[in-house]
Amino acid sequence: MKISGFTIVRNAVKFNYPVVASILSILPICDEFIVNVGDSEDGTLELIQSIKSPKIRIIQTQWDMGQGSLVLSQQTNIALKECTGDWAFYLQSDEVIHEEDLPKIKSSMERYLGQKDIDALRFKWFHFYGSFWRYRIDLGWYQKQDRIVRNNGEVESYGDAFGFRRVDGKPLKSRHTGAFLYHYGWVNSNEAMQKRCTNAAVIGFVDKDKNNTFTGGYGDLNRFPAYVGTHPAVMKEAVEGHQLSREDFEIIRRKSWWNPAFWLRWRCKTGRRVKERIT
Repeated sequence: MKISGFTIVRNAVKFNYPVVASILSILPICDEFIVNVGDSEDGTLELIQSIKSPKIRIIQTQWDMGQGSLVLSQQTNIALKECTGDWAFYLQSDEVIHEEDLPKIKSSMERYLGQKDIDALRFKWFHFYGSFWRYRIDLGWYQKQDRIVRNNGEVESYGDAFGFRRVDGKPLKSRHTGAFLYHYGWVNSNEAMQKRCTNAAVIGFVDKDKNNTFTGGYGDLNRFPAYVGTHPAVMKEAVEGHQLSREDFEIIRRKSWWNPAFWLRWRCKTGRRVKERIT
């Protein structure tokens, strides 16, 4: 079995995306890793080149921003077509996998390799928000998504690269890996988030005519459930260096001193969903 990792990235330095941590998080189980580097203005190419691994192959492309958010799936499919593995493992530049889940993920790929009707493998998601110790379970934040696809030309990325679908229009058949995907796109400074909001309007994620600002910050983090487990080792420096997260962790510690899950650092997630959007 051969495993290809792949991703797309553009202006990762400018928008502070943890793309290096993302790539390194699954590199141990990949036989190759395709990185589609878009035309950037901030040293993103050099950042990717700094990862010294013979597994990494870089391709460079020009993004047609006139396509709006569809440019993301187009560029994702360009990278997917460069993959040569039986499975193609896709991570966006703010998505990271915990090292403890790698054996489980590889085992899932081995288990379903011979079942040709299985198109994709699915993950449970942690959408961290404001703090590395808070996550979203409310309306608008999907909790499961496919990130490993069978590399047979029958599966493609679509839309804004939210997920994958079959080229022939038939339903995508997937199985759960039982592993978590750690999404860190919403843990950053207000300044960095403002840059991302502006960029989202440029790409077409949000209406350009609306007030795309992040001046209000994250608000009261106690609105969201607390995460008491560990983070991927590749994120250690980012987690420890985030002031708001350090303060929030102390609040959680005071509230959870009695909870065995906190002291054992269990990587668990509530099964409760909030059907309304928390604002």
